[in-house]
Amino acid sequence: MSVTPTRENAAQGTPLPGTDQPRAAPRAALLLIAVAIALAALNLRTAITSVGPVLGEVTQGLGMTAVGAGVLTTLPVLCFAVFGGLTPMLSRRLGSHRLLVLALTAVTLGLVTRAMAPEPWLFLTLSVVALSGGAVGNVILPALVKQHFPHRVGLMTTVYTTGLAVGTAIAAAATVPLERATGDWRIALGAYALFGLVAALPWLLALRHEPAPGDARAALSVRQVLGTGLGWQGVLYFGTQSSIAYIMFGWFAQMLRDQGLDAQSAGVMLAYLTALGIPMSLVMPSLIVRVRDQRPFVVLFVAAYLVGFTGMWVSPLNGTWVWTTFVGIGLGSFVLALTVFAVRTRTAEGTAAMSASSQSLGYLLGGAGPFLFGLLHETSGDWHAPMAMVIGLVLVNLVVGLLLGRPRYLEDAIAAKAAQRV
Repeated sequence: MSVTPTRENAAQGTPLPGTDQPRAAPRAALLLIAVAIALAALNLRTAITSVGPVLGEVTQGLGMTAVGAGVLTTLPVLCFAVFGGLTPMLSRRLGSHRLLVLALTAVTLGLVTRAMAPEPWLFLTLSVVALSGGAVGNVILPALVKQHFPHRVGLMTTVYTTGLAVGTAIAAAATVPLERATGDWRIALGAYALFGLVAALPWLLALRHEPAPGDARAALSVRQVLGTGLGWQGVLYFGTQSSIAYIMFGWFAQMLRDQGLDAQSAGVMLAYLTALGIPMSLVMPSLIVRVRDQRPFVVLFVAAYLVGFTGMWVSPLNGTWVWTTFVGIGLGSFVLALTVFAVRTRTAEGTAAMSASSQSLGYLLGGAGPFLFGLLHETSGDWHAPMAMVIGLVLVNLVVGLLLGRPRYLEDAIAAKAAQRV
């Protein structure tokens, strides 16, 4: 006899009644885990956004070539793809809590040791260590939210996406002041290891609250996810929004400068664009999980993108603050892309598998965006062709988002696929 999920179960994507569930942790343990999730999220981007503001000092200090600098800026998406894809398997073998402790340890050690690296190759290698921890954390945090807070997905997604946005903004904004105050870019980059050290402590305490391993048959692989249309929709939605975001973070200030804005004002606009991620992270997750159908949010973000990009195309210096605000609202699609891992799955295993597949392949797509954008700018000599490419990405994002936003669940799609083969 089939069991029909309740509206609450459907909206949250929680497992159906009658399925085996891990015993809930005590209230004090849940509070500890909530704090630990927030602190872990602060560390997921520090290895990335701390480098950009002092990239010139880093390359000069290490004697790094332009090719080496290009590799350094490409490493994040490569690491997110490779290590993100391995995370579900590692989680099944080690346990999600232990894996996150190891991830935070990798972030901390990688940040400390690369700051002391005397050679470019060693700096790049140790950057991989730090980035691998961030990649694992990207995938495992949505699964931990689903595992420990199945009925508070919106609230806890707000907690970790806000932590992610705050950590990203701090590393981008504070690195140059740290470098100027200490006179050493190495100290400025290595200082963020303190975040990782602090974040690891509550997870060490939470190890004893690691749920018992579930039935191995419940585990889902990336291959199973990619055998469904829903899985590929997750990849393409995450990939297109990541590509747009990377393009904006990498080229937005330069576009404004080429249009006549001075360097300082262009930097302020980029900082404002980045900071808009914080209120979006605070507000959107709780709204997204309250409804079964997320397509209205997809349309909202796309509409904001189109207004912002059209304004930048037609009159970039008249109404710059307005266009930047609309683009920043559109970048809230990142929050939707992360939240959808939980609302489109019934189990923590499903959340982890969908997170891994979407982020691993999605970040590869995201990394290609800035390269193609710059290539179009160089070959065309203006910003119209690359901006047309961005608008094309927005339209693809709309199409796959409308498919992804429908109320369905990954586990059901995988079960239906298996039934067809019987």
